[in-house]
Amino acid sequence: MKQILIVAPAWVGDAVMAQPLYARLAERHPGVAIDVLAPAWTRPLHARMPEIREAIDAPFAHGELALQKRWQLARQLARRDYDQAILLPNSIKSALVPWLAGIPQRTGWLGESRYGLLNDWRKLDKAALPRMVERFVALAEPKSTVLARPIADPRLVVDAAASTAALTALQLNTDLPILALCPGAEYGPAKRWPARHAAALARTYLARGWQVWLFGSNKDAEICNDIVAQAPGVIDLAGQTSLAQAIDLMSLAAAVVCNDSGLMHVAAALGRPLVAVYGSSSPVFTPPLSPTARIVSLNVECSPCFERTCPLGHMKCLNELGPERVDAALQALDPPPH
Repeated sequence: MKQILIVAPAWVGDAVMAQPLYARLAERHPGVAIDVLAPAWTRPLHARMPEIREAIDAPFAHGELALQKRWQLARQLARRDYDQAILLPNSIKSALVPWLAGIPQRTGWLGESRYGLLNDWRKLDKAALPRMVERFVALAEPKSTVLARPIADPRLVVDAAASTAALTALQLNTDLPILALCPGAEYGPAKRWPARHAAALARTYLARGWQVWLFGSNKDAEICNDIVAQAPGVIDLAGQTSLAQAIDLMSLAAAVVCNDSGLMHVAAALGRPLVAVYGSSSPVFTPPLSPTARIVSLNVECSPCFERTCPLGHMKCLNELGPERVDAALQALDPPPH
């Protein structure tokens, strides 16, 4: 049985977009055992990917070299006799553990000139592989092989019992259809649709007889509090759920509205009817990959700027993107949310 170790991304959205790689590996190598080495907080994502045998926690802080920790982990992994390691991050640090573990085939993009650490290195042609998901899946193929298309969309599998348990734990129900709003964006405010627009959309759906649930982390408390203040009746779950519960609850939503964020990719991988709001960023590299997703963007002359905060101070790309545009996109979904 072939055994492959994946050094997985640390960001939620990137971790979701790696799932088609695992599906391609399972297709190419029937019976393959795929383990992922990733930060502990990504475990709920990997637990919902049936191709993965085991998630192994990477005990390193962001940017931490931690050579002794890497050596100790490499000694543990060496005993597992992996045939191949596939490295999704492009950093030198991410290549150290597979090299120290003596994994015979170490595959990845060159990144930070990792010639010595990789022995199956690839040189990236960005024009041939414009999307992140394509760059991940290409690493499943032999070197110099043209990537076979189409690529399957990312997919997360939720157990119904887990969703029921999350409902019970948070005293929620599905008696009314659910609009999930994800108003946060870890990258910065230039990716966040204004609270007044999200609140206006929430009021519209509450008036239509829906529930509106806010999803996010503790870092999203300010914008979520602002939305709740302007739209009484909204249920604020930001910081109240684990990532596992957030995934399982979002799978119950009749429709989802997200900024360009990790939760956007989660919603897409769950197959939820989704409207993704884009401001300072571009959907070219990391779009929501789902036939039930729609992108809303004003495409103003200064976007995408890819800045964390608006360099011109007006944030026209999101301030002028009103709730009626997002509602129209929701109604245009096929089929539209009930």
